[in-house]
Amino acid sequence: MAPPVVGRDAVESLVLDLGRHDPEDATVNCLLEALRVGADVEDGDGEAVVAVVSGSADTAVGADRALAAQLDELVAAHDPDTAVVVIDTAGDGGVVPIVESRVPVDAVDRVVVRQARDIESTYYLLKQFLADEELRESVLVPLGVVLLVFPVLLTVTGSLALAIASITAVIGAFLLYKGLSVDERLGSLSTQAREALYSGRVSIVTYVIAVGLTLVGAFAGALGVSGLGDAGAFVAAMAFVYHSVPWLALAALAGATGRLIDEFIREEGVRASYLNLPFGAIAVGLVVRGFSAYFVEQAGVIPPVHTPAFPLVTAGAISPEERLTAYVLLGVLVSLVGIRVSSRLTADDRDRGRDETP
Repeated sequence: MAPPVVGRDAVESLVLDLGRHDPEDATVNCLLEALRVGADVEDGDGEAVVAVVSGSADTAVGADRALAAQLDELVAAHDPDTAVVVIDTAGDGGVVPIVESRVPVDAVDRVVVRQARDIESTYYLLKQFLADEELRESVLVPLGVVLLVFPVLLTVTGSLALAIASITAVIGAFLLYKGLSVDERLGSLSTQAREALYSGRVSIVTYVIAVGLTLVGAFAGALGVSGLGDAGAFVAAMAFVYHSVPWLALAALAGATGRLIDEFIREEGVRASYLNLPFGAIAVGLVVRGFSAYFVEQAGVIPPVHTPAFPLVTAGAISPEERLTAYVLLGVLVSLVGIRVSSRLTADDRDRGRDETP
């Protein structure tokens, strides 16, 4: 029979023909379910027309267009208010939007033979997984790389534990890379840098300066650690921080200043958080410098600070505790100054906005 097949008698005849031709065809169960749904609607004092449509074509687009033409024919002949779609596989769910574009759909009834339900669902999910290019790249490619690299590592190192540890570390790094969306962040970072270059922002220059100062700070810290010998890991780390933190604070100050200048140029008002950035960079640098100086001075890496003689003040060495206290108090003072300046400027902007409001 050529689709669409309309009417209970015609569908029952189609069921018999399909059942005799191929008793294992799942379409038979689908047609029987359609007849049952139609009978239930009629038992509920409703009117139902059972119709079978089928998209047969060489391509998926052609099949969908054939299905749409049959639906248009049914709608023109019977003018239904709603429809219940009965399908026999999860893959047939793609026809539901086509039906919904022509008739409101009350329900979708999927018929699956009990013995084949789990097998079919697993097969369909696997098929959908393999059809998704992003999932293939995210799961299958790393898994294939692991299976290729593991025997190579095992052959080169000769240690099963080392090979497993290496593979585990790589998998962990990959999971963190995907979980933290590092690829998306890097993509957005390059886009922001390109937009900053095109828009002529001052911050792009200060960011480059900040990167350069960061490299100088790392180099200064490495030089400070190179002559320590066997001072211990903790002392070496504190010495690295002590020598590098002034440059790192300058790098943060350069980046914050560039961002602040951009906000001033836009003339849209500067947020208090941006005003606090330069002061915060200096304050944090002072506090970190003070704590690292305390540890390295106690370890004998750097000499104590000597105060010059002033009237009523005797020259002498400052203890590590006094040095730490001075740095911390100075950092707190700079932070308070930043808060005061930002609150003052923010208040002035609000007052200016109220004065300009008619």
